[in-house]
Formats: sequence, structure tokens, C-alpha cells
Amino acid sequence: MANNVLRYDKMVEDALRGVLREALQASVEGLPGDHHFYITFRTRHPQVDIPDYIRARYPDEMTIVLQHQYWGLEITPDWFEVTLSFNRVNERLHIPFASVSAFADPSAKFGLQFQTDGSIELPHEGGNEDGELAEDGAEPFEQAEDKGESDDSQPNEQGAQVIALDAFRKK
Repeated sequence: MANNVLRYDKMVEDALRGVLREALQASVEGLPGDHHFYITFRTRHPQVDIPDYIRARYPDEMTIVLQHQYWGLEITPDWFEVTLSFNRVNERLHIPFASVSAFADPSAKFGLQFQTDGSIELPHEGGNEDGELAEDGAEPFEQAEDKGESDDSQPNEQGAQVIALDAFRKK
């Protein structure tokens, strides 16, 4: 019976992931008001299913943004799926909640950091293409392009963006 220890740390992590799950569930039909989500996840988690070219670009962590351009958001107790546009190509992402390391809603000045179980990640071979990570440890991401009001005569100024989640943490 000495091994039967209550894992409060795991209980708290599961409860906090429930906040993310409920926020996503409330956003299936679209995000209300100015809400938008930054979700950082470990790409090497064995149950993460993303295209190989995205995993090659973000071998450790990736941050996605759910704001204006996302489709087919599906949520279960263990994972969520969403379709995002990457350089005008729609891709379906399967992300288990266990792989998520951070969640933020900048419009509400709300953010969460999660512990991830390192034992569930695949071994890492090599680094990313330039060996650099963003300030929060996540690699920068390319935002989904807005197809709704595109004007091809104007250059697309959206590109890689680094978000420091420290701004959303209470000190």
C-alpha cells in the first residue's frame, strides 16, 4: 500500500486541461467576441497526428492559433482535431490533450502552462533547421492565411510570429 499515493499534481493538470477542453467545446461554432486561442503542443507525442512536413519544421513544439480561419473543430475527452490552413493548404491536425504544454486566450489575458510527461515523447534526433526556439521554448509558427478578404495586389504581411506566454501568467 506504500505505492498508493494520491497524485495531486496529476489531478490538477487534468483539471486544468479540462479548462482547455471546455473552452474548445464552447468554440465549436466559432469563437465569441474577440476571443482567440494560442495552443502549444509537443509534436513528438506519439498520438499527435500532423503532416510530416509540419513535423519536420517543428520537431519539438508547435503553437497554433484558433481565431478566424479554422474548420471542423472536434473535441473528445482525450483529444481534439481541427483543420487549419498552412500556406493555403488545409491540413487536419489531431492533438491529444496530453501533448498540450500551454494554452492562452490573450483577449481575456488568460493562460495556462501544463506539465507534459517526458516518458511519452518519442526520442529526438537532431534539432530544428536553425536550432533556435522562441522565448517560451516553442518554435514560431506561421499563421493561417485569411482567405475571406484576400487582395492579391497587397503583399501578405502575416508570417512567423513568436508569442511569449509570460505576459498572460499571473505573477
